Amino acid sequence: MQICQELSLPSMGCGTWAWGNRLLWGYDESMDDQLQAVFNLCVSNGVTLFDTGDSYGTGRLNGRSESLLGQFSQEYLGPGKENICIATKLAAYPWRWTRQSMVSACKSSAKRLGRNVDLVQMHWSTANYAPWQERGLLDGLADLYEQGLVKGVGLSNYGPKRLKRVHQRFAERGVPIATLQVQYSLLSTYPVTELGVKDVCDELGIKLIAYSPLALGLLTGKYSEKGPFPKGIRGLLFRQILPGIRPLLACLREVAQSKNKTVSQVAINWCICKGTIPIPGAKTVEQAKENIGALGWQLDSGEIAELDQAAASTDKKMVQNIFQTR
Repeated sequence: MQICQELSLPSMGCGTWAWGNRLLWGYDESMDDQLQAVFNLCVSNGVTLFDTGDSYGTGRLNGRSESLLGQFSQEYLGPGKENICIATKLAAYPWRWTRQSMVSACKSSAKRLGRNVDLVQMHWSTANYAPWQERGLLDGLADLYEQGLVKGVGLSNYGPKRLKRVHQRFAERGVPIATLQVQYSLLSTYPVTELGVKDVCDELGIKLIAYSPLALGLLTGKYSEKGPFPKGIRGLLFRQILPGIRPLLACLREVAQSKNKTVSQVAINWCICKGTIPIPGAKTVEQAKENIGALGWQLDSGEIAELDQAAASTDKKMVQNIFQTR
């Protein structure tokens, strides 16, 4: 399936799965070669939509995530190179509040990437805490499209009500919204089941991108209630959630066994079957191979229903993004 067709953007690459390139804590430059190998494997297997953000790898790393993606795309020489599409999200920093600040931010991203951004996205809405700030940022986002600096624009962490308002405003300028990102997985169905954002996206012709489709690793089947757990806040979260998702993990394992797939592949494929583009991360070749294994097949309606029911019956859910609007 062509991503360019899915997103209504020219030359956007192919695949129904994309790589979410968020550099995590613990990154060091010795990982660069490994990440290049991950990138190469993804593109050679038809995964050519890469999502990042200008806030990933900030501070001393100075926008390292975008810089790395630019480096990887330049050094890759295999099949599919011409289809590589890079999507980035521009952060709604407090010091960004004019339309020009968004244009400048995107130009800085393009400089780090060594190429124009294909899909530029508003990283989050300021409606929950500083609604006055959003007008200028959205105007700048539309300016980028009108000036031909990007092929498409998208939003992230917007609910249906806010999405409709922005869509109407952009439509008045002839600027289509190509995508919307929300936290969506078997442990985070809230944006779709409660907010109804997928229905609105379908109505408006917007493609839904599912970030954190593996719920930070909880849906990989690699963690148990007895540990070991990841370090820091992630580990605390795992300790709280794992006991309450036993039925869901059991259902995932059962479906995975019947499909001769892994738990994480089933969790990613579920997102695809729901009509979204999941963007799981991968820092190793093994993780990339695991994610790629979610492509080329589909869960049947009965299996999807079983997973839906198991997800609905879990005692614990993923914490929602504080910037998610209604």
